[in-house]
Amino acid sequence: MSNLTTASTLLHSRLFSSEMPAPGNTPSHWAEKTFVHNIDTYLKDSNAYTNIYFSRYFEWQGVCREHWFQRHITRDMLQNEGVLITKAAHNDYIHEAFPFQTVTCMMNTYMVRKCSFYLIFRFFIEEKMVSMGYQQIVFANHNKSITRFPEFILKKVRQYELPENAI
Repeated sequence: MSNLTTASTLLHSRLFSSEMPAPGNTPSHWAEKTFVHNIDTYLKDSNAYTNIYFSRYFEWQGVCREHWFQRHITRDMLQNEGVLITKAAHNDYIHEAFPFQTVTCMMNTYMVRKCSFYLIFRFFIEEKMVSMGYQQIVFANHNKSITRFPEFILKKVRQYELPENAI
């Protein structure tokens, strides 16, 4: 098993066995910054039982990741230097969500390394967690060889990093 796979397994067991705080209750020692994004839900997001489709959470992970990266890390999404690759993605569903509710996504980074990091996603409706998940992001050059993130990117990404002992 590769180190990346082992880290994913460890993260999953830690993340889903710990108490993750609701918006406004996040301890200040967790991270310098937390990215917050609100998502309005509509009928188009639901199934015949009016539950929000499970796939929407993965879509929202991508929307939040891109919004955060483009607005807070670098506007060019590192297109000249390489590509961001999603190595792993996971989501656990905790409570139902329904159309016309506002879902708040709180996102932090975790285990920031030279070539990769995790994004931790927590989705809330009125401070009640409805879902949580993660993505492992790896940086590669245009030939798809894993390479180091530019140092200025790592510096910004680390502002959102949860300490390893936080979860």
